[in-house]
Amino acid sequence: MSSPKVLFGFHAVGVRLKTAPASIIEIYFDPTRRDARMKQFLDRAKEAGARLIEGDSLRIAKLAGSHGHQGVAARVNPVEQARSLDDLLDQLEQGEGIAPLLLVLDGVTDPHNLGACLRVADGAGAQAVIAPKDHACGINATVAKVASGAAETTPYFMVTNLARTLNELKERNIWIIGTSDDAPKTIYQVDLKGPVALVLGAEGPGMRQLTRKTCDELVSIPMRGAVESLNVSVASAVCLYEALRQRS
Repeated sequence: MSSPKVLFGFHAVGVRLKTAPASIIEIYFDPTRRDARMKQFLDRAKEAGARLIEGDSLRIAKLAGSHGHQGVAARVNPVEQARSLDDLLDQLEQGEGIAPLLLVLDGVTDPHNLGACLRVADGAGAQAVIAPKDHACGINATVAKVASGAAETTPYFMVTNLARTLNELKERNIWIIGTSDDAPKTIYQVDLKGPVALVLGAEGPGMRQLTRKTCDELVSIPMRGAVESLNVSVASAVCLYEALRQRS
């Protein structure tokens, strides 16, 4: 069994309370914080039968590895998700009328950006986020905090060879759409209603050349002002929510 991990912040711990309360080992909270938000959180934790432990802000910061814990941190057991991308895709193929919507991140190494991308992916209904092992950050407490619970609900797969994985997605009839500033079409001019994997690179360098060549199609996000590009999490939101709009 995997080792316990730490979640911190109201959103991250709150989502775990909602989705998998039995996985919570214990919750540490700052008793000096007596505002309505803390009271509501503690009421929910008690209803869920979670073990509550008082701890000062410094102790919670040490546990969380961050001072942005909002007075709440929890030790939790990992929640079972699809063990592999293949398992997830097999499940989707067996489902009824569920067209895969995947987010692929190439070169996103900042945990804050990853956390924000996971949050967007969860909100738009993407079934997974995929990244290469050698050009990405893993899930840590900062990612979980920024993701506001989405790190618990959105599978995140780190693959050894991203180009090979994209080709395997093609074999499953998933259309690979990459984003590029110089693409002739915009995200609003392509059909996103079918099985789609949206590929975004890090702000600045963008996708690596091999990743770009592996895409079936490239699209751009219209930029009308002086700014040349968007943060990757904002770009992910634009693309994923356009797919959601078309599918709705």
